[in-house]
Amino acid sequence: MSDQPQIGRILVVLGVVLAGLGLLLTFAGKVPGLGKLPGDFAIRRGNFTFYFPLATCVILSLLLTLLFRVFRR
Repeated sequence: MSDQPQIGRILVVLGVVLAGLGLLLTFAGKVPGLGKLPGDFAIRRGNFTFYFPLATCVILSLLLTLLFRVFRR
């Protein structure tokens, strides 16, 4: 029974992460420049389009790393 508080904390953290991800997906299209940075690749050939947001992924990864390091301490 001593594991219940730990499981409760894990569920709360997962809920907050899911809510944050939902907000991010909802408002991501409204952030100017996000997804259109130099280093975001878009290849268009006829009716086929391949889009890979490399620079956006790197910046988001750095921001999330810094955020998690701040909350870890």
